[in-house]
Amino acid sequence: MAARSYGQYCGVTTAVELIGERWALLIVRDLLVGPRRYTDLKQGLPRIPTNILSSRLKELQDGGVVRRVPLRSCGLVYELTPYGRALEPIVLALGRWGFQAMGDPDDGDVVTPDSLTMALRTSFRPDQARDLDIELHVGDVALRVIVRDAALQVAQLAPPAPPIGGVLPAGEPEAVVVAGPGIRHLIAGDVTPAEAIAQDLVAVARGEERILDAFAQAFHIDPIAA
Repeated sequence: MAARSYGQYCGVTTAVELIGERWALLIVRDLLVGPRRYTDLKQGLPRIPTNILSSRLKELQDGGVVRRVPLRSCGLVYELTPYGRALEPIVLALGRWGFQAMGDPDDGDVVTPDSLTMALRTSFRPDQARDLDIELHVGDVALRVIVRDAALQVAQLAPPAPPIGGVLPAGEPEAVVVAGPGIRHLIAGDVTPAEAIAQDLVAVARGEERILDAFAQAFHIDPIAA
């Protein structure tokens, strides 16, 4: 548990004491993508001081949210416990809620493979999704995004995935899509796929542009009424 106590007997209070410290929830976000070594977590959160990362990991372990386990060829890795993994729908709901207030990125804001993966999982609508297979580039990050039978699979292509990142899909994608932060306007439904292309928010570098229709149908966040 974190050292800070709010002195209230309440489930919300306990949750905040467990995961409310600075950086803690982002560590959980990245571990929802998969197990990570200490160095992987540090690379995925480039602004976190090493002493804070160590402290947060210890607190999350003490709280039963994270555990440290040996993994063949990778040494010790951090992973979520079943108790920690139960945070997934909460983190996805927080992502949808925070999406409304994102605005444009500040100077120095970065997109990481894990943050983009979780953004896709946050906006994924399995009940609306058609089969899809694209290579998505946002800045220096490249992901293979596959939808099959209303199930989403995301694999990290660049930067090179950690050795525990899983097996990359075989075969070639249907299209290569290049985007910047403006892709959020397509996910929000502020623009149509054709308008996103016309406004240089998204480009289809290889394949047919109509693939963006399938993308917009699969990944969408409805606005929350004020």
